[in-house]
Amino acid sequence: MILITGGAGFIGSNFVLDWLSENDEPIINLDLLTYAGNLQSLATLDNNDQHTFIKGDIGDRELITSLLNEHKPRAVINFAAESHVDRSIHGPEDFILTNVNGTFNLIDEVKRYWKDLPEDKKQAFRFLHVSTDEVYGSLEKTDPAFSETTAYAPNSPYSASKAASDHLVRAYHHTYGLPTLTTNCSNNYGPQQFPEKLIPLVLLNALAGKDLPIYGDGQNIRDWLYVGDHCSAIRAVLEKGRVGEVYNIGGNSEKTNLDVVHTICSILDERRPADKPYAELITYVTDRLGHDRRYAIDANKIETEIGWTPTESFETGIKKTVDWYLSNSDWTDNVTSGAYKSWINKNY
Repeated sequence: MILITGGAGFIGSNFVLDWLSENDEPIINLDLLTYAGNLQSLATLDNNDQHTFIKGDIGDRELITSLLNEHKPRAVINFAAESHVDRSIHGPEDFILTNVNGTFNLIDEVKRYWKDLPEDKKQAFRFLHVSTDEVYGSLEKTDPAFSETTAYAPNSPYSASKAASDHLVRAYHHTYGLPTLTTNCSNNYGPQQFPEKLIPLVLLNALAGKDLPIYGDGQNIRDWLYVGDHCSAIRAVLEKGRVGEVYNIGGNSEKTNLDVVHTICSILDERRPADKPYAELITYVTDRLGHDRRYAIDANKIETEIGWTPTESFETGIKKTVDWYLSNSDWTDNVTSGAYKSWINKNY
């Protein structure tokens, strides 16, 4: 049995589906179902006895203790986070509450549970914390990629809150001996991503004939990681990772934002042609405050120690992503209503 937090969000739900497709070990899935949590993403598991969903907050110590004592997981994987930079600029408090306070409450209760386990289960237990490359700050175009030893230099309230949570996880290993693992991933994309992020936002706007907003000059660079590859990497780290270590997970796919948008437009021109090329909808908007110029991941450590490398190139992964959204309009209709529309109006 493993306990997943944030398992109804984009990466978390993909991981739950991936996990249960690969083995029959049960999952307890804890998620608060805030705006980006969507149980429709897990609809195929409605009759699956291996998946138990619990609505709740990682900051609820009483609930965490109850779940740990009742289900006795061999591992906890923490996906739960507020995760969008723009939202953190407009409302940083939620990011502190979830990413810092929530992680503290969760890991502190996990530590109490772990200390009382029998010695063999204590040795086998793992707490895996899923984080981001944004904690490392920004790179110039010619700088070497982020490694696990790159100094932290977060530049947004979001990345600062994730950096704080990473430090808590490190401290709980070094101070108390809690067997932790931390992963720092690059930009994820793929099926079931909430359409505030670049790729689904551009894709759905294009299909609706709306402007395709690009911050600044569109030359900000990100390393793009297909979510299915990210899931396989986390499984590998949980199985083979050295206790107390950090592993960077990247897709080996650095692209400018403008290149990403043009790629999506080209695929849509083929898959669902409109009266004019979709690229004609591209518009440039005022740049994000404190917008990091470039992220890049050096994933040599996870390849060398664990043997993991991504299987999808950006070219194959983005086609799979576009095809999924084109085939799942019911899912997109469900999430592009209510609070999301208010957020879009505020930001774009």
